[in-house]
This record gives sequence, structure tokens and C-alpha cells, in this order.
Amino acid sequence: MNPSTEARRQRAAQTLADPRWAAVLARDSSVDEHFWYSVRTTGVYCRPSCGARTPRPENVDFHASRESARDAGFRACKRCRPEQAPSALRQVELIAEACRLLQALDPAPDLAALAGRLGLSPWHLHRLFKTHTGVTPRAYVAALRAGKFREGLSRGDKVIDAAYEAGFGSSRAVYEQGTALLGMSPRRYRSGGSDMTLHFAISPCALGQVLVAASERGICAILLGDAPGPLEDELRSRFPAARLELADTGFSDTVARVVALIDEPSGGFALPLDVRGTAFQQRVWEALRRIPSGSTTTYSELAKLLGSPKAVRAVASACAANPVAVAIPCHRVVRRDGALAGYRWGLERKKALLALEGGS
Repeated sequence: MNPSTEARRQRAAQTLADPRWAAVLARDSSVDEHFWYSVRTTGVYCRPSCGARTPRPENVDFHASRESARDAGFRACKRCRPEQAPSALRQVELIAEACRLLQALDPAPDLAALAGRLGLSPWHLHRLFKTHTGVTPRAYVAALRAGKFREGLSRGDKVIDAAYEAGFGSSRAVYEQGTALLGMSPRRYRSGGSDMTLHFAISPCALGQVLVAASERGICAILLGDAPGPLEDELRSRFPAARLELADTGFSDTVARVVALIDEPSGGFALPLDVRGTAFQQRVWEALRRIPSGSTTTYSELAKLLGSPKAVRAVASACAANPVAVAIPCHRVVRRDGALAGYRWGLERKKALLALEGGS
């Protein structure tokens, strides 16, 4: 056999036996910062996810760093640009900069102006922003405005002053949107919710003790625990300025329906809810209510369902912020490997709820 042919055969065999070659064939972006490969016939080095035509294995060498590839005499591929950070990291940095601009500039730039500052098309920015944050730029600005409005009212500013400081264009706009933004009227929020009354009751259930609290709009808290005292303390910490009153016997039917939901989750839950959260949290909670009893999903699957596949941590945070156990069934979300994790009322209760539903 020709010596050069034998050398090529040996180089090919060495490449084929290297586990990194499988990542190159799969164009696996998850290992882009773990190694780089060079191609002798083209003189370039690439990241594993490069979309260029797959090279012959006998022409490939692997490198632990960009510097190693450059020192060996290879130049950066113009297609995958391995000298730059991976595209996913660049996207995160771009969206972080977009968020900083939306927070810092007054008034906040519209989509076209923001995209222009970042060197992107409006369509591309809109897609990336929603993918990484779970909300559109417009919804993000609305949430910032609502936050500033709440801060102003909490300082004791007049409603109209807090509204203009937050960026509302008119007093009419803030009064039309105020209740939706705050969960109560602006004047009531300014007073700390001190004229808001919550009726609550605590009852034994299959999972220990359950506290059910309701405002005039609907059930605002379903809390699980081992003893009444800590449950009442948690309710007070959630609504520090509200008046809390033990419910009379007329509330017993509501409590009974919550207890029945815990004992038999397949029965459904039709009572009105008064739950307050960010726009993204509300989307997550609504998606949770659509998961059938006896079924589970994962945090990543839920993020994909919401059209935000990279917002897995935001989805998990929204599940953790759920104020109404069982009615919004965050217990039906599990980790990718099927493990039970991340239930604010304890993993044993999560396991018990899924067992009651006949789920995994």
C-alpha cells in the first residue's frame, strides 16, 4: 500500500474513533465552546456546529482552543466565525442590551428604533426578544411602566404624578388600565391596600392543612402546610396591608370545593380566581391550567408551548410564584428526566398530588 494512502487511512480511523467527530457530524451547538476542528485541505478551523460541507475525516484535526488552531496555521472559517462567541451567547447579550436600553431611555424606543440601535431588523429583534424573555418588547415596556407606577404609588405620590412619572400619556389611560395593572384601583394601591379585605379559612385536607383566601374578585390564595399558624403568617406576608378576616360559614362551600379538588383533582375547578402577576407569569399560569389531570409536562416543553423555548428558567420561576396551589396545577410540571423538583409546598405533596391524579 502506498505510504501516503496508509497515512490517510490511519488519520481517518483516528478521527472516526474520536467522540468529537460525532458532534461534528451532528453539528452539535451545545459543544461549540468545548473544542474546535480544522480541515487540512481548506486551511480553516471551525466550531462543531458549522454548517459547511462535512469534511473527509482524514483531513480533520481537533483543537482544545482557538489559539491552538491558529498556532497550527489555520484561519477562522468565514461561515461559522469561530473566533466570535457562539450565536446563542451573542443573542443573550443583544437581548440584555435591549432590556438595558428599554429601561434607561425615556421615552422607551419603539421596536424599529430599538432594532436600529442594535443592528437588527425589527422582525428579528421581536423574535429573539420573545424567545429569550418570554414576552414581546411592547409587553416588557408595559411591565416596566407598571413597575414604575407601583413604585410611585408606594412612595405616596399622587396617582396622577405617579402615572406621568411612569410614562402614561394621560390620566385616562392609567385609570382605564389601573385595576388590571395593580389588581385594585390606583387609589387603593396607593393606600397600601389598607381598605382591601380578604376572607380566609383553614381546613384539614389530604395533604395536611389548606388555607383558602378570597378577595371580592375571587380566590387569591390557596396555601398548603402542616399547621394553621405558619399558613396564616404566609398569607399576611403576601398581603401585608390588607385586612384579614376569618370567613363566616358562608365561605365553607368554597373551602369544601378546594378540599374536594385536592382529594379528586380530575373533578376540575370552576371558581373565580384573583391572581396577580407579570404578563409572562399570567401566560404560564394559564398554560398550566390547560394540562389535563393525570398528565405531566416539563419546564422546557412548557416554554416551547409558550413560544419561548429558551425561557425555561422564567417558566420555573413563574411556577414557583403560583399563589393558588392545585387550582393552578404547577405540580404537573417535572424535570426533563422525570424527577420531581421545584414545588414550593414540598416534594412529598407534589408526589402525593400526582399519585391522586394517577400521574407519574
